[in-house]
Amino acid sequence: MASRTHTVTNQPPPLVGYDVFTADRALSEAVERHLDPALLTEARTELSELGRAAGSAQAQEWGAQANENPPKLRTHDRFGHRIDEVEFHPAWHRLLGHAVSAGLTGAWTRPGGHVRRAAGFLTWTQAEAGHGCPLSMTHAAVPALRAQPDLAAEWEPLLTSRVYDEGLRPVGEKAGALLGMGMTEKQGGSDVRANTTRAVSLAEDGAFALTGHKWFCSAPMSDGFLVLAQAPGGLSCFLVPRVLADGERNVFAIQRLKDKLGNRSNASGEVEFDGTWARLVGEEGRGVRTIIEMVSATRLDCALGSAALMRQAVAQAIHHATYREAFGGPLVGKPLMRNVLADLAVESEAATTLALRLAGAYDAAGAGDERERALLRLAVPVAKYWVTKRCTPVVAEALECLGGNGYVEESGLPRLLRESPLNSLWEGSGNVQALDVPRALQREPGALDAFLGELGAARGADDRLDAAVKRLFQELADLEGIEARARRLVERMALVLQGSLLVRFAPPEVADAFCASRLGGDWGTAFGTLPHTAPTAALVERAGVALG
Repeated sequence: MASRTHTVTNQPPPLVGYDVFTADRALSEAVERHLDPALLTEARTELSELGRAAGSAQAQEWGAQANENPPKLRTHDRFGHRIDEVEFHPAWHRLLGHAVSAGLTGAWTRPGGHVRRAAGFLTWTQAEAGHGCPLSMTHAAVPALRAQPDLAAEWEPLLTSRVYDEGLRPVGEKAGALLGMGMTEKQGGSDVRANTTRAVSLAEDGAFALTGHKWFCSAPMSDGFLVLAQAPGGLSCFLVPRVLADGERNVFAIQRLKDKLGNRSNASGEVEFDGTWARLVGEEGRGVRTIIEMVSATRLDCALGSAALMRQAVAQAIHHATYREAFGGPLVGKPLMRNVLADLAVESEAATTLALRLAGAYDAAGAGDERERALLRLAVPVAKYWVTKRCTPVVAEALECLGGNGYVEESGLPRLLRESPLNSLWEGSGNVQALDVPRALQREPGALDAFLGELGAARGADDRLDAAVKRLFQELADLEGIEARARRLVERMALVLQGSLLVRFAPPEVADAFCASRLGGDWGTAFGTLPHTAPTAALVERAGVALG
């Protein structure tokens, strides 16, 4: 019998047992907007099923276990043979297996595949973000492999499979496979052309032997890897299988796993190649061009992953404030707290709306729409830069809404906060993204036309948006000193793009709050500074989660 002093009062129930997809109005509305109506019923059913799984107590427990029991490197077996295997907690395999079975690596081969997969990725990774890395790598490798049709024919059915087939075996014996990537070297970082890994041609057509190292190798337990190395013809892209066709282990020495700030459940390794067998992908000397399609797809996943973190943090903050009593009533009823929550909700919705718009552009581009393809060339680095930058302050403010309870590990918010900087670093940090935009402006004028066309679709709908677009035109008209002010330019491009989407598609209260604050200047420098006239109650209600 518990002592009366141990009675727990004024604590919210856990946010568990709900449909993560359906409860997210911004996300579910975006799916309806960007998906062919003929696909909607099936897609809603699939995504709602995934949403219920993501919001279940079981998935939340898997997420906690996977992070509390990070992967372990086993370089040798007990007899001294080199094996270079990474061991994961069973919870990791359950999370990854559920994701693969839900089609989160298979967007390229079905109608509306990118919108459906993006919505599923945003939904499912709210349960645990770390296993999103191999999902993203595997999904994104498909367009790069298509540069080498024979390799694509062998690997693509396995990468898009809904069967999670763990363990290292020849891919010809597997029902599903995962693919990782290794570009970064310790002397180069984002400067991939500084790579020193060497590739020497072998007698077999298209085969090479690699010698060198990779400072960051994503998902080193995967069945294969796309890597860059210096061939006689220049920097080239290669596919490195972990196990060769005859069953022999390829030379793939994992020196150590990185001890990371967040993303603890996922393995990132340093690997060495020493005569490692590899196949050329695409043309020799065109490695960056070959792998850039993979990089672009993973950059969109960075925006999706950050949108997922923001959404989960905002949902937790609103849930806590709904049930927590303070100063004579629920926290959610206090005007200042409601302003904070509404401000966070607007930021989260803007991120989700932009990310799903780009997923829709991928589907359209795959169907042959060149204007949508051109839009992606600018909008992907813009979105990757801005959405990932906004993630950390959103999560930190959401944590503060829970007070000291949010600072405690069991709340789950510290894990979200540690995870929040990752997507801004991964696949090119902020400066890399910002500098990619003026490069595209100078080399691909069609990309700017497509971007401006997207903004023009909202012309006249909001004076503040129109004024912000005009200021952007002035920035674009003068590219002098563009490198030093690239971040400011890209930030403005992101804000007007989000504003255009919200004005067209979001409820009026969301669009008005965004335009007044982010574009009209009626905002402070911290969350919770929306105009005092903003309909904060409606904004919070839209972003909240109703249990049971």
